[in-house]
Amino acid sequence: MLLVLATGAARADNENCRKSREYLLATPDGDQALTPQAYNDLFKVCIATSAMPNVKDAYILRDGGIAVIPKQDSVPATASTLAQFCDAYPHGVLRFITRKEKPAIRSVTDVARMSSTSSTPCKKIKGVS
Repeated sequence: MLLVLATGAARADNENCRKSREYLLATPDGDQALTPQAYNDLFKVCIATSAMPNVKDAYILRDGGIAVIPKQDSVPATASTLAQFCDAYPHGVLRFITRKEKPAIRSVTDVARMSSTSSTPCKKIKGVS
């Protein structure tokens, strides 16, 4: 019984990863920032990110970043999530969706169109070239 509940929870967590990938892959070729294979690779990163302890929801962003809604929006919780993400994906970019941004999000597509350019890339955080 617990396995069934855990599997259902994992599917629910992955739903936004799947929906954001589908949206990005369905956009006309000229509007895609990355290749279809890159979005498929990011899907795997998104699923793994959604399983992190402080991540409520995860999404793939058009520019290749991963956006998350944290369970706890505190500095220590955010720092821990960022450290965990950057350890796993040293070339990735993690964007936290703030409490102020949440009300403006009406659908997964609103998140997928967000930019991660205001987020510091893990390469810079970890000093990786």
